[in-house]
Amino acid sequence: MKSLLHKYSYLLVCALLILSVLAVYWPVTNYEFVKYDDDTYVTNNRYVNTGLSWQNIHWAFAKGYAGDWHPVTYLSHMLDFQLFGANAGAHHLTNVLFHIANTLLLFGILKRMTGALWASAFVAAIFALHPLHVESVAWVAERKDVLSTLFWLLTMWAYVRYCENPKATRYLLTLLFFVLGLMAKPMLVTLPFVLLLLDYWPLGRFAFDKWGSGGRKTILHLLIEKVPFFGFSAVASVVTFLVERSGGSMHTIEAFDLKSRVGNAIVSYVTYIGKMIWPSRLGVLYPHPGDNLSIAIVVVCGLILLGISFCFIYLGRRQKYLTVGWLWYIGTLIPVIGLVQVGVQARADRYTYIPLTGLFIIVAWGVRELVKKWHYRRIMLAVLAIAVLSAVVVSTSLQLRYWKNSFTLFEHTLDVTTSNFPIHSNYANVLSDLGKFEQAIEQFKKSLKLRPNSAQVHNNLGNTLRKLGRIDEAIEHYNKAIELKPDFSDAHYNLAIALAEKGKIDEAIGEYREALKLEPANADAMSNLGVLLAQQNKFDQAIACYRKAIELEPNLIVAHGRLGLALVQLGKFDEAIKEFRIVLKARPDDVEMHCNLGILLEQQGKTAEAIVEYRLALQIDPNYARARERLDAAMSKPKNR
Repeated sequence: MKSLLHKYSYLLVCALLILSVLAVYWPVTNYEFVKYDDDTYVTNNRYVNTGLSWQNIHWAFAKGYAGDWHPVTYLSHMLDFQLFGANAGAHHLTNVLFHIANTLLLFGILKRMTGALWASAFVAAIFALHPLHVESVAWVAERKDVLSTLFWLLTMWAYVRYCENPKATRYLLTLLFFVLGLMAKPMLVTLPFVLLLLDYWPLGRFAFDKWGSGGRKTILHLLIEKVPFFGFSAVASVVTFLVERSGGSMHTIEAFDLKSRVGNAIVSYVTYIGKMIWPSRLGVLYPHPGDNLSIAIVVVCGLILLGISFCFIYLGRRQKYLTVGWLWYIGTLIPVIGLVQVGVQARADRYTYIPLTGLFIIVAWGVRELVKKWHYRRIMLAVLAIAVLSAVVVSTSLQLRYWKNSFTLFEHTLDVTTSNFPIHSNYANVLSDLGKFEQAIEQFKKSLKLRPNSAQVHNNLGNTLRKLGRIDEAIEHYNKAIELKPDFSDAHYNLAIALAEKGKIDEAIGEYREALKLEPANADAMSNLGVLLAQQNKFDQAIACYRKAIELEPNLIVAHGRLGLALVQLGKFDEAIKEFRIVLKARPDDVEMHCNLGILLEQQGKTAEAIVEYRLALQIDPNYARARERLDAAMSKPKNR
């Protein structure tokens, strides 16, 4: 029995890893998209949520969007929509499946490189179940994390096979996986550095003499071997910098001076280690402290890092895994540690998805080394591993609950952070969408207290006030948003809506035109402008607006209905009927449109067809008086003989 268990231990570990991830993360199949990047990158991105097409694929590769360029990740999201539509649970499950694949790959690669089954299994298990990784797995918008890591690990796998049998095809396969990973998320720019670390340990490819021996290579040879990898990393870094700068993500370089960024980076390195050991008070966004960090804290954290670095590099002369694990952690965090600041966060749990692997390796091999001379060490290691993993599972399960929806996520994040402007603002928007307007206004005011000159918050507060019917107050905030940001097209658009509700049609038309000047592809603004022109009996101009709106957004059904009504006013009944039928094909339960179509058919003498439409309207709403009156009148008409 013992020999049989040993024979199938690898497969047993794989099965346990799969089952444990599914057991912990299965609740996400009932979770919603969150209104924090999920809407920007996925649900409100028309290129993504219309599925795979040549136009959408071209967009993914040709355009940087929201300050990012990761076309392979966008293709993954498009495929999800192609297969599952807007079923959030299915999108979440895809993330979980990628996470399982990453876990199995990590286990297999470590086992292949080191031959250490149980140490490799522990690293894979803690990677799979640690609560700091909840963000990467349970957040649909972080598909780029799990997908890029898949290519990271496939690159490592291919590289190990290349080292075992150096062939050009294996080298090119390694390079291919690496490039695909860069196009999923540029976090892979540090992977060539990690490959060099693997050459040192556990692959043992380093030769410290100038000729090399025993199949080993000199450092120079290993560096030359990595030149194409470093080259692609450089290209990806430049592309990322340019896209983020053009997308407005880089403005925080000026917002936080070098001293603040360096101080935050030093503290973050130590904070991540602390959160790995004691993962409490985890949130989706930790506000950057700016220049408010205590110098004493920065100095203490700096000394801790220097002390650990000295110890691990000194001891690593014999226990090489210490040097490799520590440099893996330090090196792979560099792109996201905040020296080049992108966004307003001090740090993020998702940034640890790959870097913590280095620390996990130190723990697994370090504990194994410490107890190698102890009696009953296998039993002790098993008990310790089970205890640690059990605690991790409980912590992860608790943290996972907060990702159920936007409301729970933002509420929890505000509980564990302070002065969190972005989350106050997002939470306010969620409350407004839920109809909790007074609570939303309170959160907007907290946001404005932290950042009084936020045009976006003034605009969003105006939207909530307008929902409450407080139009004058809404107009004040729209005007304030435009004052702060004159080219804010959304604010002009919303101000136009509010002015129209106040009956100020000419002013509203002016704002719609300004919004369209700033954002010519705004189909809603174009359609709404047509409505106001129709109210002024300028039907030709209104029809031109509706047709342009439909050209911009063919599925904008409301524009088809409005176009039909305007065509009626010009006596173009056949064209109007065509538009009404388009509306009814998309919205077969639209009782008013059935009635409108019936009236037009009746005017054309097609009474029988008109009666069918009136009856359909009454089947949907038996109390619809207009359809009842039209049906009775049509039925009372004498039949043609």
